[in-house]
Amino acid sequence: MLRDLLILYTLFFRMGAVTFGGGYAMLPILRREIIQNHQWMDEETIMDYYALSQGLPGIIAINVSVFIGYRRRGIPGGVAAALGMVSPCIIIISIIAFFLSSFQDNPYVQHALAGISVCVAALILDAVISMWKKGVKDAFGIVVCLVMLCLSVFTDLSPILLVIACALLGIGAKKITGSVRKEGEGK
Repeated sequence: MLRDLLILYTLFFRMGAVTFGGGYAMLPILRREIIQNHQWMDEETIMDYYALSQGLPGIIAINVSVFIGYRRRGIPGGVAAALGMVSPCIIIISIIAFFLSSFQDNPYVQHALAGISVCVAALILDAVISMWKKGVKDAFGIVVCLVMLCLSVFTDLSPILLVIACALLGIGAKKITGSVRKEGEGK
């Protein structure tokens, strides 16, 4: 059990150390490590954890790590995964805070951060494409996705409200298609 907790901590420590840009940017790394390398769960489960994490308070990457750790080893696994995810941030932020005055105007640091931003954008785009392939399966999904995108971009609605609205729409659509299917089977 202790070995499993150490594996969870180390895995999420490595992800936390190289994931700039938050939870969306970590999705490609998470898929490779959790699904391909360790075969701990399938992509649908990872996407479900992401969707749920978006509607919860807190940082998506931490929430997802807690869900995965909890699924692997219960409460100790959730704690180990969360600590692994935040430890690199604490270390890096502490170092940056210590040296901030000498780094903030350094052109190399500014250019490095600009380069990291481009990489983060590519990782987030990869996550969006992956989530689109797994989540948008029909015309209803396309319409809901486009409507929610417009609401997200052009209004100040909370992402939490959008996630809740989509959950309710999904439940409603399932009930409607389920009842339509039952009526069709009864004839």
